[in-house]
Amino acid sequence: MARALVLLSLVLVSVFVNNGTASENQRLFNNAVIRVQHLHQLAAKMINDFEDSLLPEERRQLSKIFPLSFCNSDSIEAPTGKDETQKSSVLKLLRISFRLIESWEYPSQTLSGTISNSLTIGNPSQITEKLADLKVGISVLIKGCLDGQPNMDDNDSLPLPFEDFYLTLGENNLRESFRLLACFKKDMHKVETYLRVANCRRSLDSNCTL
Repeated sequence: MARALVLLSLVLVSVFVNNGTASENQRLFNNAVIRVQHLHQLAAKMINDFEDSLLPEERRQLSKIFPLSFCNSDSIEAPTGKDETQKSSVLKLLRISFRLIESWEYPSQTLSGTISNSLTIGNPSQITEKLADLKVGISVLIKGCLDGQPNMDDNDSLPLPFEDFYLTLGENNLRESFRLLACFKKDMHKVETYLRVANCRRSLDSNCTL
């Protein structure tokens, strides 16, 4: 009888610990989604404000640039559509999100330093800080998914896209600024999508459509 009670106690403790871990992981996921949502909204506001500050002819010219341009993150392997995104594992989506956020660590300093001269976005350093916080949060989620297993992702050893990518493209500061903002918005939208799908995949909701 005593042995049975001990075993029951161990089972209950295990259940409570697992539930506590699951709750903490869910909190971290929710927090990551909220953070990237804020960055995506900020990116959208920045590019809208930037376009509003342009002359009509400048706006028409710049609208033709981005669809034909490449972004810093285009060399990072990622799902190319909704179906591929939904079929990707939680770990894969987290790793891609981490790489995308990491690829903006240096460009975000340019984003904060140059774009902020013409836009009202609060403290310029906040963008870089928010990216750094999100990167740490995603890293914790990746470790949770690995559950003590070694990280075998080959992409982790690959160099990031070169840091001066945005600074070497474009014919003038106006074009470079627009490209920087457009790519930032595009990549934050990607990360928001990947984290939303990953979070949904972890829940009991089987309908994780985009």
